[in-house]
Amino acid sequence: LRGVSQKPVKAKPNLAYLRRVRELPCCICEAFGEIQMSPTAAHHVIHGRYGNLRTADDRAIPLCEGHHQGMLDGTKLALHRAPQQWRNRYGPDTEWTEPTRDKLGWSGK
Repeated sequence: LRGVSQKPVKAKPNLAYLRRVRELPCCICEAFGEIQMSPTAAHHVIHGRYGNLRTADDRAIPLCEGHHQGMLDGTKLALHRAPQQWRNRYGPDTEWTEPTRDKLGWSGK
């Protein structure tokens, strides 16, 4: 058990998983029949997260830049620009983790 004054334990980086996620198409473009206009980024899920600690790399999902940050591709609803609107339209980003892991054949080990 952690003491009250101890910092939360950070997950170890998993660069191989993130690289594989970036090779996938955007899960939102694919699911909603949208044309992907920008490269895929590995998004660390934020819905349901409490605090500022980043979720583990092996929970990341593939989002095009438009659905992720929306700085280069303004044709999409960007998660980091409008998280609640994004959630209302596409569901919590956490719901895309397991389908991503399944697509990669990732067992989490």
